[in-house]
Amino acid sequence: MDITAIEGQELGSVEFVGDYLRLRFGEPGTEGPLFTLYAWPHVLLADFSIAFGEPEYRNALCAQIGEMVANAALEETESLTIEFESGTVIALSLREEDLSGPQAGSFSASGSTTDEEDF
Repeated sequence: MDITAIEGQELGSVEFVGDYLRLRFGEPGTEGPLFTLYAWPHVLLADFSIAFGEPEYRNALCAQIGEMVANAALEETESLTIEFESGTVIALSLREEDLSGPQAGSFSASGSTTDEEDF
């Protein structure tokens, strides 16, 4: 699956929905590329990483709003990484032993559910 559509775009919103997360890219208020994640990613900062449930996790994710994506990669059964120009990385392991369900999430290049692809 090609997720490079988010490269060069800014993170427009971080949405905490029940027990999953949505990351929307592009201009705020528009239907840009959308990740729906059913597993919680790590936030890798310059000096340390933060995982779900740790203090400041939500703040670390939300601090990326407005940041431009430098690189994005999805390696099936391995990892999802979104690196911002600031050097911060949002990373999610896609290894079976690290997931609690059959899928880790989905990606929609248009932001619509009509072209969502599961991973």
